[in-house]
Amino acid sequence: MTKRAAFQIAGDQIAVGTRKTVNIPVSTLSDYTPVTLSAHVIHGRKDGPTVFVSAGIHGDEVIGVEIVRRLLRTGTLKNVAGTLIVVPIVNTFGFLNHSRYLPDRRDLNRCFPGSPHGSLGSRLAHIFMTEIVERCSLGIDLHSAAIHRTNLPQVRVSGNNSETLRLARVFGAPVILTSALRDGSLRLEAKRKGVNILLYEAGEGMRFDEMSVRAGLAGILRVLKDVGVLPKAGIAAPKAQPLLCSDSHWVRAPAGGLLRMFNAEGDVVAVGDLVAAISDPFGGGEVELRTPYGGIIVGRAVMPIVHEGDALLHIAAVKSAGQAEAALGDLTAQLEDAPLFDEDEII
Repeated sequence: MTKRAAFQIAGDQIAVGTRKTVNIPVSTLSDYTPVTLSAHVIHGRKDGPTVFVSAGIHGDEVIGVEIVRRLLRTGTLKNVAGTLIVVPIVNTFGFLNHSRYLPDRRDLNRCFPGSPHGSLGSRLAHIFMTEIVERCSLGIDLHSAAIHRTNLPQVRVSGNNSETLRLARVFGAPVILTSALRDGSLRLEAKRKGVNILLYEAGEGMRFDEMSVRAGLAGILRVLKDVGVLPKAGIAAPKAQPLLCSDSHWVRAPAGGLLRMFNAEGDVVAVGDLVAAISDPFGGGEVELRTPYGGIIVGRAVMPIVHEGDALLHIAAVKSAGQAEAALGDLTAQLEDAPLFDEDEII
C-alpha cells in the first residue's frame, strides 16, 4: 500500500496521522498586530475526502465558534480518514470587535471569490477560497441570525443540488430551507469551484444557545460519518426527518412601538393567527399583528423596540401543520435527551 503524502497548506506540511494548527497570514492591524486565518488540520492515516468546517464569517456569530470548539475536543477525531480542515473564526476582525462586518463595514459573505489585490474583505475571501475551500470537496459553514434576531436550527441548501439536499437530511436539523445563491456569497463561489456547501443557521448573534450548539455538533458528526471522514459507529440518526421547506416569507411590523411576541421559533402558525401586538409607549393604542402566512417560525426578532417595516417573523411553508409539530417534537426531544459534552472525550 502506498503511504499517504503529507498535507500541504500555506507552505506548511501536516504529516499523516497528525494534527496541527496553521496560521495563514492575512493582514496587519493599525497597531502592527498581525492577523492570521487560523486553520486546524487533521490529516488521517487512511484515504478519504477533504472536508472543511468553518465558523465566524460574520464576526458576531459566536454559536458556530462554540460548535467548532466542541468538535475539536471530540475523541472520535483521532479516527479521521482523509483530511479535516477546521476554521473556528474566519473574520477575526469582526470577532475582535463584536461586529458582523469587517473594519470597512463590508460583509465578508458578499466578497467571494475575492482578489489578492482588492479590499480587505476581498483579500480575506481570496485567501479562504484558495487555501481552504478549493482543497475540499465539501464544506459545512456555520452561522446564526443577526444581532437582535434568532433562528431555529436549520440547514440551507440550493434547491437544485440533490447531494447537498441528501446531506442536509443526514445532518438532521429540524428544518431544511432551500434558498437562492447570492452574488458574492461563499455558497455561490464554492459551487462554481465544484465544492458543495451546507450552511447551518441557528440562534442569535453574540449569544450562546445550548440546543443550537448540540444540533450543530450532532449534525456535523453525522455528515462526517456519512462521507467517510469518521467511522460509522457512534451518533444516532435523527429520530424524525427534517422538515423540507421550499418557500418562506418575512412578516413585518405594520407600525413602530413596543413589541409583544406571542410565538417563538419552532411554533407552527396558521393564516390569520394573532402572533404579536405593537403598542405605543403611552398606552394609547395597540396594533394587533395577524400572520398572512401559515407555516413554521424559523426566525424571529428578539428586540422589543421596533420600527414600522422591521422584520419580525420568518415563516417557512410546511405541507402539514400536524406532521410538522410531530417531527419537531421528536427532533427536539432527541436533542434534549442527548448527554452534555463529555470532557472525557478530549483528545
